Amino acid sequence: MTIRQAIVLAAGKGTRMKSDLPKVLFEVCGRPMVSFVIDTLKSAGVERIIVVVGYRADLVRETLSEYDDLLFVEQTEQLGTGHAVMVCRDELAAREGSVVIVTGDSPLLQQDSVGSLLAEAESSGAACVIGTLHKDNPQGLGRIVRDSDGAFAAIVEEKDATPDQRAISEVNMSTYVFDRRELLRALDQLTNDNRQQEYYITDCPGILKGEGKEVRALPVLQPCEALSVNTVAELTIVEDELRKLGN
Repeated sequence: MTIRQAIVLAAGKGTRMKSDLPKVLFEVCGRPMVSFVIDTLKSAGVERIIVVVGYRADLVRETLSEYDDLLFVEQTEQLGTGHAVMVCRDELAAREGSVVIVTGDSPLLQQDSVGSLLAEAESSGAACVIGTLHKDNPQGLGRIVRDSDGAFAAIVEEKDATPDQRAISEVNMSTYVFDRRELLRALDQLTNDNRQQEYYITDCPGILKGEGKEVRALPVLQPCEALSVNTVAELTIVEDELRKLGN
């Protein structure tokens, strides 16, 4: 059976928010920010949503009890975004199709963006489609490196980027669509050979590319989707933007 699934990464504490509340439960426009993400995925045609919980998992489950069709998977140790996807293996195992991966602290995720990524993945048969955007100030974000033909070559984190790569304005915003089978294959090869000793989902497109699989980077994300929430001040900015959009 082919089905559109999504994994929402919602296990983190968000220490910079200076609160014991899980970051995804901070409210914007009177609702937990993760609920905007879930609603957007549903409106874009995602049929099955897996929420990865960790820090204060029971509170996240309770807060999202208004949804009766979510699946929750607990990440008991926070060992990186790739590890968060790894713990969903059993839930993904029986269903073919597309897997959207997004973060739970991105309430400005747009239905049209998710829809475009799904359409591209399903029409092209690509192993992975990465949602990107061009940002005037890309500081701190992974850059999308393309080859001489304009095709995706790599995601390079800023700390690893050359001066020329740092000048690239196209950035990765942690919004992906993977073919389920190809995602599981990439997870099998994911390592934590880095300074943080964590597993990163950002390494999966490069793994697939290295195997000769088709990976596409699609700059369809809207400017508002570049706004992230890591501090209380950023929460206010995101709330203002949501109000402008009519939420």
